[in-house]
Order: sequence, then C-alpha cells, then structure tokens
Amino acid sequence: MAANPNAVKLLTNIAKAAITLGIGATVLNNTLYTVDGGQRAVIFDRFRGVLDETVGEGTHFLIPLLQEPFIYDIRTRPHTFSSNSGTKDLQMVNLTLRLLSRPQVSKLPIIYKTLGMEYDEKVLPSIGNEVMKSVVAQFNADQLLTERPKVSALARESLIKRAKDFNIVLDDVAITHLSYGPEFSRAVEQKQVAQQEAERSKYVVMKAEQERRAAIIRAEGESESAKLISDATAAAGMGLIELRRIEASREIASTLARSGNVAYLPKGNNMLLGLNSMAGGR
Repeated sequence: MAANPNAVKLLTNIAKAAITLGIGATVLNNTLYTVDGGQRAVIFDRFRGVLDETVGEGTHFLIPLLQEPFIYDIRTRPHTFSSNSGTKDLQMVNLTLRLLSRPQVSKLPIIYKTLGMEYDEKVLPSIGNEVMKSVVAQFNADQLLTERPKVSALARESLIKRAKDFNIVLDDVAITHLSYGPEFSRAVEQKQVAQQEAERSKYVVMKAEQERRAAIIRAEGESESAKLISDATAAAGMGLIELRRIEASREIASTLARSGNVAYLPKGNNMLLGLNSMAGGR
C-alpha cells in the first residue's frame, strides 16, 4: 500500500517545525539568565574579558557562547574559625572567632579576577589567623580575660582594615570562645589555691590578734576591779567584807526557800547563813 504523499509531507513539516522550535527554545534558554534577590552577576565576555559593571536582580539577556554570567551572593554570611596563638608571656591560647562578611558590590569584577567565586574561604581564615596572632601577642594571658573588650575591639579594627584590602566588608567580629593550654590552667588553679590559703592564714592571724587584745582588756579590767576592791576594803575596814557575806547569805537563803527539795534546816546549823563567824566576831 503506497503512502499518501500529502501525509508524508505533513509529517515532514511537523518534524521540521519541532526541530526548529527545539533549537529556538535552546537558543532562547541560553540567551537568558536570572539573578535572584540578594545576588549580583559578573559577566565574562570572551572578547572584552570581565565587564566592569555588575548586573542586578531580574532576568537578563546575554550572547550565547560569547558571554557567561557568574552569580555572587551579596548577603551577609557568618564564618567561624579557630586560632592557636601565643601571648606576650609565652602562653598558648585557643580562640574561636566569628565573622559576618559580605563582598563590596562595586568591586565584584575585581574580586572575580583576583580571587574567584570562593573568595571568602580563601581570604578570611588566613587574615583572621594573622590578625589574631598579632593582637594576642600584645597581651599577657591574664589580660585576655580582664581586658577582653579591649582585645575584641583591637581585633575588630584590625580585621576590618585587613579585609578591606580584599574588597570584603566585615559587619561584625566577635571572640566567641577563649581557652588556655593545660599548663597555664594548672598554674591558675595553683595560684587560686595559694591565694585562698593566704586569705585563710590572714584570717587566723587577725583572729588571734583580736583574741589577744580581748584577753589584755579582760586582764586590765580584772586588775582594775581588784584594785578598786582593795582600796575600798582598806578604806572601810572589815565592814565591806561583812556586807558582802550578808548579801551572799541572803541570796543562798532565798534560793533554798524557792527549792522544793529542801524541807527544813537543822537546828543550830547556821553555816549557810554565815552567822557564826559574825557572832564570834562580835
């Protein structure tokens, strides 16, 4: 059965149209590129090299095979790295630094020429270690704790200035962790123990001094009291002593009278009242 010439021609035309549309779609797709929000594009032209102007957000045209876009994220991104540095007094300290960085948009063509796409991974760890070693070397180990705001401010100022040489903007620099080597940690612990022992010894000495002063004051008071009693006895004769004995006997009698365990006093027993000596004296 012979094929219908009209049908064959129609199929051929459809195939050609499909191929043409496919080629057109491919060409159109290769001539368009999209820059999302928070991004910028750098265009490389095979005849003119890297173009000086960056391309903003949106969909844009380019010349296929002659131009190629490179998309950069210009939003602020965090970076964290550690640095092992030596202090002024030759102690090793471990620091963890957090940076918030972004590229300088107007300098993106230069960044692409000199550093490529992974510019931050190439630059920030190296300059971070360089600056932190320089800053830490200006302080003793204990000053890193007592003067931490000053250390952070100096590190921030130096890093911002250093990153600017590579067209990178640092929005924030912070020391998030600081620790010392085992030798210094043991030395600090021993120093704290020694200080506590010194404070304890100081307290013991102060306590002994206060007790000594109290003993002296008590002795002086007892000496003064004895002197006053002696002077009073010499001036009044035995009358003062007899008065004290009567007062003591009265107190004893009052105590016994309130006690429920004493039923009576034996007749003729005046020892408790101390009256025999008084009668004999008279």
